[in-house]
Amino acid sequence: MHVLSIVRIVGLFGILFSLTLLLPILVAVYYSEPDGIHFLPPMAGTLAIGILLWSLGPRHPSNLSTRDGFLIVALFWTLLSLLGAWPLMLSAQLTPVDALFESASGVTTTGATVMTGLDSLPRSLLFYRQQLQWLGGMGLIVLGVAVLPMLGIGGMQLYRAEVPGPLKEEKLTPRLTETARALWLLYVGLTAACAIGYWLAGMSPFDAVAHSLSTLSTGGFSTHDASLGFYQSPAVEFVAIVFMLLAALNFGVHFAVWLKRDPLLYLRDVEARSFLFFVLVMVVLVGLTLRLEGGYEYLPPGLRDATFEVVSVVTSTGYATVDFTHWPDFLPMLLILISFVGGCGGSTAGGMKVMRVMLLVQQGIHEVRRLIHPHALLPVRLGRRVIDPRLAQSVWGFFAAYVTSFGLLMLLMIHAGLDEKSAFAAVATSINNLGPGLGEVAYNFQGVSDFGKLVAVVAMLLGRLEIFTILVLLSPSFWRR
Repeated sequence: MHVLSIVRIVGLFGILFSLTLLLPILVAVYYSEPDGIHFLPPMAGTLAIGILLWSLGPRHPSNLSTRDGFLIVALFWTLLSLLGAWPLMLSAQLTPVDALFESASGVTTTGATVMTGLDSLPRSLLFYRQQLQWLGGMGLIVLGVAVLPMLGIGGMQLYRAEVPGPLKEEKLTPRLTETARALWLLYVGLTAACAIGYWLAGMSPFDAVAHSLSTLSTGGFSTHDASLGFYQSPAVEFVAIVFMLLAALNFGVHFAVWLKRDPLLYLRDVEARSFLFFVLVMVVLVGLTLRLEGGYEYLPPGLRDATFEVVSVVTSTGYATVDFTHWPDFLPMLLILISFVGGCGGSTAGGMKVMRVMLLVQQGIHEVRRLIHPHALLPVRLGRRVIDPRLAQSVWGFFAAYVTSFGLLMLLMIHAGLDEKSAFAAVATSINNLGPGLGEVAYNFQGVSDFGKLVAVVAMLLGRLEIFTILVLLSPSFWRR
Protein backbone atom coordinates (compact mmCIF):
# COMPACT_ATOMS: atom_id res chain seq x y z
CA MET A 1 0.00 0.00 0.00
CA HIS A 2 1.37 3.41 -1.02
CA VAL A 3 0.53 5.43 2.10
CA LEU A 4 2.26 8.68 1.15
CA SER A 5 0.78 8.61 -2.34
CA ILE A 6 -2.67 8.15 -0.78
CA VAL A 7 -2.06 11.10 1.54
CA ARG A 8 -0.98 13.27 -1.39
CA ILE A 9 -4.08 12.44 -3.44
CA VAL A 10 -6.46 13.05 -0.52
CA GLY A 11 -4.69 16.38 -0.05
CA LEU A 12 -5.34 17.23 -3.71
CA PHE A 13 -9.05 16.57 -3.30
CA GLY A 14 -9.04 18.68 -0.14
CA ILE A 15 -7.54 21.57 -2.10
CA LEU A 16 -10.19 21.19 -4.81
CA PHE A 17 -12.98 21.21 -2.20
CA SER A 18 -11.60 24.34 -0.52
CA LEU A 19 -11.75 26.18 -3.84
CA THR A 20 -15.46 25.36 -4.19
CA LEU A 21 -16.13 27.39 -1.02
CA LEU A 22 -15.50 30.50 -3.10
CA LEU A 23 -18.95 30.06 -4.66
CA PRO A 24 -21.10 30.63 -1.53
CA ILE A 25 -18.82 33.58 -0.69
CA LEU A 26 -19.52 35.08 -4.12
CA VAL A 27 -23.25 34.48 -3.59
CA ALA A 28 -23.05 36.35 -0.28
CA VAL A 29 -21.22 39.24 -1.94
CA TYR A 30 -23.76 39.41 -4.79
CA TYR A 31 -26.72 39.52 -2.39
CA SER A 32 -24.88 41.75 0.13
CA GLU A 33 -25.10 39.17 2.91
CA PRO A 34 -22.65 39.47 5.81
CA ASP A 35 -22.92 35.71 6.47
CA GLY A 36 -20.42 35.02 3.70
CA ILE A 37 -17.64 35.70 6.17
CA HIS A 38 -18.45 32.39 7.88
CA PHE A 39 -17.07 30.52 4.87
CA LEU A 40 -13.63 32.14 5.01
CA PRO A 41 -12.17 30.19 7.98
CA PRO A 42 -13.32 26.80 6.59
CA MET A 43 -11.97 27.71 3.17
CA ALA A 44 -8.59 28.74 4.56
CA GLY A 45 -8.44 25.79 6.95
CA THR A 46 -9.42 23.22 4.32
CA LEU A 47 -6.90 24.69 1.89
CA ALA A 48 -4.17 24.50 4.55
CA ILE A 49 -5.03 20.89 5.38
CA GLY A 50 -5.05 19.98 1.71
CA ILE A 51 -1.69 21.66 1.05
CA LEU A 52 -0.18 19.96 4.11
CA LEU A 53 -1.33 16.50 3.01
CA TRP A 54 -0.23 17.23 -0.56
CA SER A 55 3.26 18.26 0.58
CA LEU A 56 3.68 15.08 2.66
CA GLY A 57 3.39 12.87 -0.40
CA PRO A 58 6.19 12.01 -2.85
CA ARG A 59 6.72 14.20 -5.90
CA HIS A 60 6.65 11.14 -8.15
CA PRO A 61 3.93 8.88 -6.67
CA SER A 62 3.70 5.20 -7.46
CA ASN A 63 0.85 3.67 -9.43
CA LEU A 64 -2.19 2.96 -7.34
CA SER A 65 -3.31 -0.53 -6.49
CA THR A 66 -6.94 -1.57 -6.07
CA ARG A 67 -6.54 -1.41 -2.29
CA ASP A 68 -5.23 2.15 -2.57
CA GLY A 69 -8.29 3.14 -4.59
CA PHE A 70 -10.72 1.83 -1.97
CA LEU A 71 -8.86 3.55 0.85
CA ILE A 72 -8.65 6.90 -0.97
CA VAL A 73 -12.37 6.93 -1.72
CA ALA A 74 -13.36 6.00 1.86
CA LEU A 75 -10.94 8.52 3.37
CA PHE A 76 -11.99 11.30 1.04
CA TRP A 77 -15.73 10.90 1.58
CA THR A 78 -15.24 10.77 5.33
CA LEU A 79 -12.95 13.82 5.24
CA LEU A 80 -15.34 15.67 2.93
CA SER A 81 -18.24 15.05 5.32
CA LEU A 82 -16.17 16.36 8.23
CA LEU A 83 -14.84 19.41 6.40
CA GLY A 84 -18.27 20.13 4.91
CA ALA A 85 -19.68 20.37 8.44
CA TRP A 86 -17.37 23.27 9.33
CA PRO A 87 -19.24 26.03 7.44
CA LEU A 88 -22.57 24.67 8.71
CA MET A 89 -21.40 25.00 12.31
CA LEU A 90 -20.43 28.64 11.74
CA SER A 91 -23.14 29.84 9.37
CA ALA A 92 -26.14 27.78 10.55
CA GLN A 93 -24.90 27.51 14.16
CA LEU A 94 -25.49 23.77 14.25
CA THR A 95 -24.01 21.47 16.87
CA PRO A 96 -21.06 19.36 15.67
CA VAL A 97 -23.22 16.23 15.31
CA ASP A 98 -26.02 18.08 13.51
CA ALA A 99 -23.52 19.77 11.20
CA LEU A 100 -21.87 16.44 10.40
CA PHE A 101 -25.28 14.89 9.71
CA GLU A 102 -26.28 17.76 7.38
CA SER A 103 -22.92 17.69 5.62
CA ALA A 104 -22.93 13.91 5.13
CA SER A 105 -26.52 14.08 3.94
CA GLY A 106 -25.42 16.67 1.39
CA VAL A 107 -22.30 15.02 -0.02
CA THR A 108 -23.96 11.59 -0.15
CA THR A 109 -26.99 13.21 -1.87
CA THR A 110 -29.33 11.80 0.77
CA GLY A 111 -31.31 14.97 1.42
CA ALA A 112 -32.35 14.20 5.00
CA THR A 113 -32.03 17.29 7.17
CA VAL A 114 -32.03 18.66 10.69
CA MET A 115 -32.63 22.23 9.51
CA THR A 116 -35.96 24.09 9.35
CA GLY A 117 -36.89 27.67 8.53
CA LEU A 118 -35.11 27.43 5.18
CA ASP A 119 -37.14 30.29 3.67
CA SER A 120 -35.47 32.78 6.02
CA LEU A 121 -31.88 31.52 5.81
CA PRO A 122 -29.12 33.45 3.97
CA ARG A 123 -28.80 32.60 0.29
CA SER A 124 -25.10 31.83 0.73
CA LEU A 125 -25.94 29.05 3.22
CA LEU A 126 -28.78 27.73 1.07
CA PHE A 127 -26.51 27.66 -1.98
CA TYR A 128 -23.79 25.87 0.00
CA ARG A 129 -26.19 23.05 0.91
CA GLN A 130 -27.19 22.66 -2.72
CA GLN A 131 -23.56 22.79 -3.82
CA LEU A 132 -22.61 19.96 -1.46
CA GLN A 133 -25.15 17.73 -3.14
CA TRP A 134 -24.08 18.68 -6.66
CA LEU A 135 -20.43 17.90 -5.90
CA GLY A 136 -21.40 14.61 -4.29
CA GLY A 137 -23.69 13.65 -7.15
CA MET A 138 -21.08 12.79 -9.74
CA GLY A 139 -18.30 12.75 -7.19
CA LEU A 140 -15.21 14.85 -6.78
CA ILE A 141 -13.31 11.59 -7.15
CA VAL A 142 -14.35 11.29 -10.80
CA LEU A 143 -13.31 14.91 -11.33
CA GLY A 144 -9.97 14.12 -9.73
CA VAL A 145 -9.48 11.17 -12.06
CA ALA A 146 -9.04 13.69 -14.86
CA VAL A 147 -6.22 15.31 -12.90
CA LEU A 148 -4.39 12.20 -11.71
CA PRO A 149 -2.68 11.35 -15.02
CA MET A 150 -0.85 14.68 -14.78
CA LEU A 151 0.62 13.41 -11.52
CA GLY A 152 1.74 10.11 -13.03
CA ILE A 153 -0.95 8.14 -11.24
CA GLY A 154 -3.43 5.76 -12.86
CA GLY A 155 -7.01 6.49 -11.87
CA MET A 156 -8.88 3.30 -12.74
CA GLN A 157 -8.78 2.10 -9.16
CA LEU A 158 -10.53 5.26 -8.02
CA TYR A 159 -13.09 4.95 -10.80
CA ARG A 160 -13.94 1.38 -9.81
CA ALA A 161 -14.42 2.36 -6.18
CA GLU A 162 -16.42 5.52 -6.87
CA VAL A 163 -18.77 4.93 -9.81
CA PRO A 164 -22.09 3.44 -8.64
CA GLY A 165 -23.50 0.25 -10.13
CA PRO A 166 -22.42 -3.34 -10.74
CA LEU A 167 -20.70 -2.84 -14.13
CA LYS A 168 -17.77 -0.79 -12.90
CA GLU A 169 -15.31 -2.05 -15.53
CA GLU A 170 -17.14 -0.36 -18.38
CA LYS A 171 -15.85 3.03 -19.55
CA LEU A 172 -17.42 5.54 -21.92
CA THR A 173 -14.13 6.13 -23.73
CA PRO A 174 -10.88 4.13 -24.02
CA ARG A 175 -8.95 6.62 -21.89
CA LEU A 176 -10.10 7.10 -18.28
CA THR A 177 -9.30 10.82 -18.31
CA GLU A 178 -11.60 11.28 -21.29
CA THR A 179 -14.26 9.26 -19.48
CA ALA A 180 -14.12 11.57 -16.46
CA ARG A 181 -14.31 14.63 -18.68
CA ALA A 182 -17.25 13.17 -20.61
CA LEU A 183 -19.10 12.46 -17.35
CA TRP A 184 -18.60 15.98 -16.09
CA LEU A 185 -19.49 17.63 -19.39
CA LEU A 186 -22.74 15.68 -19.41
CA TYR A 187 -23.36 16.50 -15.76
CA VAL A 188 -22.70 20.22 -16.17
CA GLY A 189 -24.69 20.40 -19.41
CA LEU A 190 -27.74 18.69 -17.92
CA THR A 191 -27.51 20.90 -14.81
CA ALA A 192 -27.48 24.03 -16.97
CA ALA A 193 -30.44 22.79 -19.01
CA CYS A 194 -32.34 22.01 -15.81
CA ALA A 195 -31.66 25.49 -14.40
CA ILE A 196 -32.96 27.08 -17.60
CA GLY A 197 -36.03 24.84 -17.47
CA TYR A 198 -36.81 25.85 -13.88
CA TRP A 199 -36.33 29.53 -14.72
CA LEU A 200 -38.69 29.29 -17.70
CA ALA A 201 -41.18 27.46 -15.46
CA GLY A 202 -41.32 30.46 -13.13
CA MET A 203 -38.57 30.07 -10.54
CA SER A 204 -36.32 32.98 -9.62
CA PRO A 205 -32.80 32.72 -11.11
CA PHE A 206 -31.35 31.83 -7.69
CA ASP A 207 -33.92 29.12 -6.97
CA ALA A 208 -33.58 27.76 -10.50
CA VAL A 209 -29.83 27.31 -10.17
CA ALA A 210 -30.08 26.01 -6.60
CA HIS A 211 -32.69 23.39 -7.43
CA SER A 212 -30.90 22.32 -10.60
CA LEU A 213 -27.90 21.41 -8.42
CA SER A 214 -29.97 19.12 -6.20
CA THR A 215 -32.08 17.73 -9.05
CA LEU A 216 -29.19 16.43 -11.20
CA SER A 217 -27.48 15.07 -8.10
CA THR A 218 -30.80 13.47 -7.03
CA GLY A 219 -30.12 15.03 -3.65
CA GLY A 220 -33.42 16.72 -2.90
CA PHE A 221 -32.32 19.67 -0.76
CA SER A 222 -34.51 22.71 -1.38
CA THR A 223 -34.41 26.40 -0.54
CA HIS A 224 -37.92 26.15 0.94
CA ASP A 225 -39.35 24.12 3.81
CA ALA A 226 -42.23 23.07 1.54
CA SER A 227 -39.76 21.76 -1.06
CA LEU A 228 -41.13 22.03 -4.61
CA GLY A 229 -44.62 22.13 -3.15
CA PHE A 230 -43.82 25.78 -2.41
CA TYR A 231 -44.43 26.66 -6.06
CA GLN A 232 -47.71 24.79 -6.66
CA SER A 233 -46.72 24.76 -10.31
CA PRO A 234 -47.31 21.93 -12.82
CA ALA A 235 -44.56 23.42 -15.00
CA VAL A 236 -41.98 23.23 -12.19
CA GLU A 237 -43.06 19.68 -11.41
CA PHE A 238 -42.74 18.69 -15.07
CA VAL A 239 -39.17 20.04 -15.29
CA ALA A 240 -38.27 18.25 -12.05
CA ILE A 241 -39.71 14.93 -13.24
CA VAL A 242 -37.84 15.07 -16.56
CA PHE A 243 -34.47 15.84 -15.03
CA MET A 244 -34.87 13.48 -12.07
CA LEU A 245 -35.44 10.69 -14.56
CA LEU A 246 -32.47 11.79 -16.66
CA ALA A 247 -30.24 11.88 -13.57
CA ALA A 248 -31.37 8.36 -12.62
CA LEU A 249 -30.42 6.91 -16.02
CA ASN A 250 -26.96 5.57 -16.76
CA PHE A 251 -24.72 8.43 -17.90
CA GLY A 252 -23.12 5.98 -20.30
CA VAL A 253 -26.45 5.81 -22.13
CA HIS A 254 -26.64 9.61 -22.14
CA PHE A 255 -23.18 9.69 -23.70
CA ALA A 256 -24.18 7.18 -26.39
CA VAL A 257 -27.36 9.13 -27.18
CA TRP A 258 -25.39 12.37 -27.49
CA LEU A 259 -22.65 10.73 -29.58
CA LYS A 260 -25.03 9.01 -32.01
CA ARG A 261 -27.84 11.59 -31.84
CA ASP A 262 -30.33 8.76 -31.32
CA PRO A 263 -32.78 9.14 -28.38
CA LEU A 264 -34.19 5.67 -29.12
CA LEU A 265 -31.07 4.24 -27.47
CA TYR A 266 -32.79 4.90 -24.14
CA LEU A 267 -35.41 2.29 -25.06
CA ARG A 268 -32.86 -0.13 -26.52
CA ASP A 269 -30.87 -0.24 -23.29
CA VAL A 270 -32.35 -3.05 -21.20
CA GLU A 271 -31.69 -1.37 -17.83
CA ALA A 272 -33.08 2.02 -18.88
CA ARG A 273 -36.11 0.39 -20.48
CA SER A 274 -36.80 -1.71 -17.39
CA PHE A 275 -36.38 1.31 -15.11
CA LEU A 276 -38.84 3.44 -17.11
CA PHE A 277 -41.34 0.58 -17.27
CA PHE A 278 -41.07 0.06 -13.50
CA VAL A 279 -41.71 3.77 -12.90
CA LEU A 280 -44.75 3.68 -15.20
CA VAL A 281 -46.24 0.67 -13.41
CA MET A 282 -45.73 2.28 -9.99
CA VAL A 283 -47.29 5.56 -11.16
CA VAL A 284 -50.39 3.76 -12.44
CA LEU A 285 -50.68 1.65 -9.27
CA VAL A 286 -50.29 4.63 -6.92
CA GLY A 287 -52.53 6.87 -9.04
CA LEU A 288 -55.36 4.34 -9.15
CA THR A 289 -55.09 3.69 -5.40
CA LEU A 290 -55.28 7.42 -4.69
CA ARG A 291 -58.34 7.70 -6.90
CA LEU A 292 -60.10 4.78 -5.22
CA GLU A 293 -59.07 5.32 -1.59
CA GLY A 294 -57.27 8.65 -1.33
CA GLY A 295 -60.15 11.08 -1.64
CA TYR A 296 -59.29 12.19 -5.17
CA GLU A 297 -62.55 12.86 -7.03
CA TYR A 298 -60.89 12.58 -10.45
CA LEU A 299 -58.03 10.48 -11.76
CA PRO A 300 -55.77 13.23 -13.29
CA PRO A 301 -54.96 15.00 -9.97
CA GLY A 302 -54.09 11.65 -8.41
CA LEU A 303 -51.89 10.70 -11.34
CA ARG A 304 -50.13 14.08 -11.15
CA ASP A 305 -49.24 13.63 -7.47
CA ALA A 306 -48.46 9.94 -8.00
CA THR A 307 -46.12 10.68 -10.90
CA PHE A 308 -44.14 13.28 -9.01
CA GLU A 309 -43.81 11.35 -5.76
CA VAL A 310 -42.99 8.01 -7.43
CA VAL A 311 -40.29 9.59 -9.61
CA SER A 312 -38.93 11.59 -6.68
CA VAL A 313 -38.68 8.53 -4.44
CA VAL A 314 -37.48 5.90 -6.92
CA THR A 315 -34.72 8.25 -8.15
CA SER A 316 -33.83 8.87 -4.46
CA THR A 317 -34.23 12.64 -4.95
CA GLY A 318 -36.75 13.15 -2.18
CA TYR A 319 -38.51 16.31 -3.37
CA ALA A 320 -42.09 16.69 -2.17
CA THR A 321 -45.21 18.41 -3.45
CA VAL A 322 -47.61 16.58 -1.12
CA ASP A 323 -47.22 14.71 2.16
CA PHE A 324 -47.25 11.07 1.04
CA THR A 325 -46.88 9.85 4.63
CA HIS A 326 -50.63 10.47 5.05
CA TRP A 327 -51.65 8.65 1.89
CA PRO A 328 -54.04 5.70 2.46
CA ASP A 329 -53.52 1.96 2.63
CA PHE A 330 -50.06 0.61 1.74
CA LEU A 331 -48.89 3.63 -0.28
CA PRO A 332 -46.46 5.22 2.23
CA MET A 333 -44.67 1.91 2.80
CA LEU A 334 -44.73 1.12 -0.93
CA LEU A 335 -42.90 4.37 -1.71
CA ILE A 336 -40.22 3.60 0.87
CA LEU A 337 -39.85 0.09 -0.54
CA ILE A 338 -39.38 1.24 -4.15
CA SER A 339 -36.50 3.43 -2.97
CA PHE A 340 -34.56 0.17 -2.49
CA VAL A 341 -34.63 -0.30 -6.27
CA GLY A 342 -33.25 3.15 -6.98
CA GLY A 343 -31.96 4.30 -10.36
CA CYS A 344 -29.71 2.76 -12.97
CA GLY A 345 -26.07 1.89 -12.49
CA GLY A 346 -23.76 4.73 -13.51
CA SER A 347 -26.31 7.35 -12.42
CA THR A 348 -26.43 9.77 -9.50
CA ALA A 349 -29.41 7.94 -7.94
CA GLY A 350 -29.25 5.84 -4.79
CA GLY A 351 -30.73 2.46 -3.92
CA MET A 352 -29.42 -0.96 -4.89
CA LYS A 353 -29.65 -0.02 -8.61
CA VAL A 354 -31.98 -1.44 -11.24
CA MET A 355 -29.32 -3.67 -12.80
CA ARG A 356 -28.71 -5.48 -9.53
CA VAL A 357 -32.43 -5.97 -8.91
CA MET A 358 -32.84 -7.31 -12.45
CA LEU A 359 -29.95 -9.73 -11.92
CA LEU A 360 -31.42 -10.91 -8.60
CA VAL A 361 -34.77 -11.56 -10.27
CA GLN A 362 -33.13 -13.36 -13.21
CA GLN A 363 -31.06 -15.46 -10.82
CA GLY A 364 -34.21 -16.45 -8.95
CA ILE A 365 -35.92 -17.46 -12.20
CA HIS A 366 -32.74 -19.28 -13.23
CA GLU A 367 -32.73 -21.36 -10.04
CA VAL A 368 -36.39 -22.34 -10.54
CA ARG A 369 -35.62 -23.44 -14.11
CA ARG A 370 -32.64 -25.48 -12.88
CA LEU A 371 -34.94 -27.36 -10.50
CA ILE A 372 -37.13 -28.28 -13.47
CA HIS A 373 -34.20 -29.02 -15.83
CA PRO A 374 -31.27 -29.97 -13.53
CA HIS A 375 -28.95 -31.04 -16.37
CA ALA A 376 -29.61 -28.20 -18.79
CA LEU A 377 -27.09 -25.41 -19.44
CA LEU A 378 -29.12 -22.28 -18.73
CA PRO A 379 -27.11 -19.05 -18.76
CA VAL A 380 -28.44 -15.95 -17.00
CA ARG A 381 -29.34 -13.28 -19.54
CA LEU A 382 -30.23 -9.61 -19.48
CA GLY A 383 -31.80 -8.93 -22.84
CA ARG A 384 -29.46 -10.57 -25.34
CA ARG A 385 -26.47 -10.33 -23.04
CA VAL A 386 -25.19 -13.43 -21.25
CA ILE A 387 -24.13 -12.48 -17.75
CA ASP A 388 -20.78 -13.63 -16.41
CA PRO A 389 -21.42 -15.97 -13.42
CA ARG A 390 -18.87 -13.99 -11.40
CA LEU A 391 -20.96 -10.85 -11.83
CA ALA A 392 -24.10 -12.69 -10.71
CA GLN A 393 -22.21 -13.96 -7.65
CA SER A 394 -20.99 -10.46 -6.82
CA VAL A 395 -24.57 -9.18 -6.95
CA TRP A 396 -25.69 -11.85 -4.50
CA GLY A 397 -22.74 -10.95 -2.30
CA PHE A 398 -23.74 -7.28 -2.44
CA PHE A 399 -27.34 -8.16 -1.58
CA ALA A 400 -26.24 -10.26 1.41
CA ALA A 401 -23.98 -7.46 2.67
CA TYR A 402 -26.76 -4.93 2.08
CA VAL A 403 -29.38 -6.89 4.03
CA THR A 404 -26.97 -7.65 6.88
CA SER A 405 -25.86 -4.02 7.13
CA PHE A 406 -29.47 -2.85 7.04
CA GLY A 407 -30.47 -5.20 9.84
CA LEU A 408 -27.59 -4.14 12.10
CA LEU A 409 -28.18 -0.44 11.46
CA MET A 410 -31.90 -0.83 12.17
CA LEU A 411 -31.15 -2.48 15.51
CA LEU A 412 -28.84 0.43 16.35
CA MET A 413 -31.58 2.90 15.41
CA ILE A 414 -34.00 1.13 17.75
CA HIS A 415 -31.31 1.30 20.45
CA ALA A 416 -31.09 5.04 19.73
CA GLY A 417 -34.74 5.39 20.80
CA LEU A 418 -36.78 5.10 17.60
CA ASP A 419 -39.79 2.82 17.29
CA GLU A 420 -39.55 -0.06 14.79
CA LYS A 421 -41.36 1.74 11.96
CA SER A 422 -39.29 4.90 12.35
CA ALA A 423 -36.06 2.91 12.68
CA PHE A 424 -36.82 1.00 9.47
CA ALA A 425 -37.61 4.22 7.62
CA ALA A 426 -34.58 6.04 9.04
CA VAL A 427 -32.17 3.36 7.84
CA ALA A 428 -33.98 2.97 4.51
CA THR A 429 -33.90 6.68 3.75
CA SER A 430 -30.24 6.90 4.78
CA ILE A 431 -28.78 3.82 3.10
CA ASN A 432 -30.81 4.45 -0.07
CA ASN A 433 -29.76 8.12 -0.02
CA LEU A 434 -33.41 9.15 -0.25
CA GLY A 435 -34.23 11.82 2.37
CA PRO A 436 -37.89 11.60 3.47
CA GLY A 437 -39.00 8.76 5.71
CA LEU A 438 -41.93 7.68 7.89
CA GLY A 439 -42.87 8.05 11.53
CA GLU A 440 -40.49 10.21 13.55
CA VAL A 441 -38.26 10.87 10.51
CA ALA A 442 -41.07 11.67 8.07
CA TYR A 443 -39.98 15.30 7.71
CA ASN A 444 -36.56 15.66 9.34
CA PHE A 445 -34.15 14.10 11.83
CA GLN A 446 -34.39 16.85 14.46
CA GLY A 447 -36.00 14.54 17.01
CA VAL A 448 -33.41 11.77 16.58
CA SER A 449 -30.70 11.44 19.23
CA ASP A 450 -27.08 12.25 18.44
CA PHE A 451 -26.26 8.55 18.44
CA GLY A 452 -29.07 7.90 15.97
CA LYS A 453 -27.81 10.69 13.70
CA LEU A 454 -24.31 9.18 13.72
CA VAL A 455 -25.79 5.80 12.79
CA ALA A 456 -27.58 7.54 9.92
CA VAL A 457 -24.28 9.11 8.78
CA VAL A 458 -22.71 5.64 8.63
CA ALA A 459 -25.71 4.37 6.66
CA MET A 460 -25.46 7.30 4.21
CA LEU A 461 -21.78 6.61 3.54
CA LEU A 462 -22.44 2.89 3.14
CA GLY A 463 -25.19 3.64 0.64
CA ARG A 464 -23.25 6.24 -1.31
CA LEU A 465 -20.14 4.06 -1.58
CA GLU A 466 -22.20 0.92 -2.16
CA ILE A 467 -21.36 -1.10 0.94
CA PHE A 468 -18.26 -2.95 -0.24
CA THR A 469 -16.06 0.15 -0.52
CA ILE A 470 -16.46 0.57 3.25
CA LEU A 471 -16.75 -3.09 4.31
CA VAL A 472 -13.58 -4.08 2.47
CA LEU A 473 -11.64 -1.81 4.84
CA LEU A 474 -12.86 -3.89 7.79
CA SER A 475 -11.34 -7.07 6.38
CA PRO A 476 -8.02 -8.06 8.04
CA SER A 477 -6.72 -9.33 4.68
CA PHE A 478 -7.07 -5.81 3.27
CA TRP A 479 -4.30 -4.58 5.58
CA ARG A 480 -1.92 -7.48 5.06
CA ARG A 481 1.05 -6.91 2.78
